[in-house]
Amino acid sequence: MINREFYLTKIISGFQYNQIVILIGARQVGKTTLMKIFVNNNQNLWLDGQNPETALFFEKFSTIERYLKINIDDQLNGLLVIDEFQYIENISTTLKLLVDKYKNLKILCSGSSSLNILQKTEESLAGRVRLINVYSLSFDEFIKFQDMELYYKFIKCNQQDDINVLFPQIPVFLSEYLTYGGLPKIAIAKEMNQKEELLDDIFKTYLLKDVREFVKNKDFVAFNKLLKILSAQIGNVLNINEISNTLQLNYKTCEEYIYILEQMFIIHLVSPFTTNIRKEITKMKKIYFCDIGLRNIIYNSFNDINIRIDNGQIFENYVFLQLLQNYNLNQIYYYRTKDASEIDFIITDKNNKIIPIEVKFKDFTKHKKIRTLMEFSKIVELEKSFIVNKNLIENIDNQAYIQPYFLKL
Repeated sequence: MINREFYLTKIISGFQYNQIVILIGARQVGKTTLMKIFVNNNQNLWLDGQNPETALFFEKFSTIERYLKINIDDQLNGLLVIDEFQYIENISTTLKLLVDKYKNLKILCSGSSSLNILQKTEESLAGRVRLINVYSLSFDEFIKFQDMELYYKFIKCNQQDDINVLFPQIPVFLSEYLTYGGLPKIAIAKEMNQKEELLDDIFKTYLLKDVREFVKNKDFVAFNKLLKILSAQIGNVLNINEISNTLQLNYKTCEEYIYILEQMFIIHLVSPFTTNIRKEITKMKKIYFCDIGLRNIIYNSFNDINIRIDNGQIFENYVFLQLLQNYNLNQIYYYRTKDASEIDFIITDKNNKIIPIEVKFKDFTKHKKIRTLMEFSKIVELEKSFIVNKNLIENIDNQAYIQPYFLKL
């Protein structure tokens, strides 16, 4: 098993301030593996929430309390691990009672992201739990899964290093990542047709199975069409009214299904950058998928990234996922004027610094000033703006061309 230090550090930090840590995320992103790595050197009791026998332990508080005393110790000084905890009825209330009574008990849970999990944790575990969103592999993690030695060399580099020249394998890995995404099971598969088959299995076996709980049977055909439309919309502003008319699906139902896909970590929506909160709420959002491979299986295309017509959209989706490793979703915006001039991303960091980012899936021979960034700099005081592109590294005035590898800006 390959360590994902980014998340392991988050788990450790979570337990410093909370007795309960819950990993939530889409199916197959590696939550169970993360828990196994974390508990490797810790005495623990592991329970599988999908096992009907596990659910029986939680039917009465006295039963689970006694079970834990027998299997951990009389004072419950230890670690309880529950995989897929959301399958256990009234689990949040029971966990609350346990940690309130036993202050040395730590509980690590995982759950496939769903409305149920969010509702349960908000209602019962407020102030007692750290929620950690787990995503598929970032690109640097993807390199680690492919070539450990290369990974340790790669992470020594910085934004000013010409990665394409230093490590010619990296652009090759990037092309694969932009085609098949970063789900761990897909990353370690060697054959391309095997990757496609596995992605198809994950989509049909897990994603569609999970959403059936929330989608009405009569809407399921329309929901599948909705997924297809959304996969074609990445990097674009989402017009729900237009989509609902196309699908002949009620607007509120369409909005609800998009919300469900957000809560299940299939898609993320990015708000427009504005100083007016009311406008931010009412304006349309841009859509990105949380895994590019999953998007491509829904879109039904695994063509070479360099020749496909949607490569600019996919590259922008990739940049979004890289930014999501370094910034919270509520720090990432897009900018659009009335005349439809647009900046792909606006980052607002913790120091209230504003960072505009344009994304270009191109090879540049020389620095060229981007007009929309120049216009934006007249409105907002900027230290620097960035153009993420395939090859060029060059900094003139306050516009910096950078390669798509180190996006902590």
